[in-house]
Amino acid sequence: MSLGMFTAIPLPRNKWEESCVGLMIPSMPAAGAVIGLIWAGLAWVLLRAGAPSAITAAALSLAPFILTGFLHLDGYMDTCDAVLSRRPLEEKLRILKDPHTGAFAVIAVMALFIMQYASLDAITEGIADIAAFAFIPVISRALSAMAVLCLKPMAQSGYARMFYEKSRTAHKIAVLVIIAISAVSFALHSALCGIVIFLAMTLAFILAVFPAYREFSGISGDITGFALVISELAGLLAWALLQ
Repeated sequence: MSLGMFTAIPLPRNKWEESCVGLMIPSMPAAGAVIGLIWAGLAWVLLRAGAPSAITAAALSLAPFILTGFLHLDGYMDTCDAVLSRRPLEEKLRILKDPHTGAFAVIAVMALFIMQYASLDAITEGIADIAAFAFIPVISRALSAMAVLCLKPMAQSGYARMFYEKSRTAHKIAVLVIIAISAVSFALHSALCGIVIFLAMTLAFILAVFPAYREFSGISGDITGFALVISELAGLLAWALLQ
């Protein structure tokens, strides 16, 4: 169910079970692991094939968004459009739910792709280990899962409220354990690089999600998608700077 909702990966069976809804958010890191393995596999193929660096960077920039059906990118654009409008709260809430794309969303997504492409171009020039591609989506989705499970949902967000109401203490503990295991595994595998990327992602997620959470008096799918995208970009930027 998590793969069906949070990715665009074709599944042989995608059945909705109401009794399992409460497990969908705690399962987000598992969906991230699938995305990460495909992302890492694509990087390995392109690098082994000797693809031009520009093509490699462009393909790796697009891959995580294509694998999710641009779900989180949509939240990023909607949130940027609302926040950067600098309008009163009521107008920002209207913009957040407006299906039309505003100028601020276009500017924000252009800036995102420029930075994502530049980071991946720098990474693939001197890359020795592709493990971060597998870890980054797991960490970003574990952080997103904690936000949805622990933060009060926006009154206008039906999905966030549904998941929040079905959350249990065990779910939060499980996601915290996943975050800890991911951080330790990343550090053991990639040493300083893994530690820096994890810290950069965590800090970026916090700096993205909490101002929006306070501004809109709650969490929503758009806000968590916004923070997830920012977190992953921060991880790539940190990785590029360490190359």
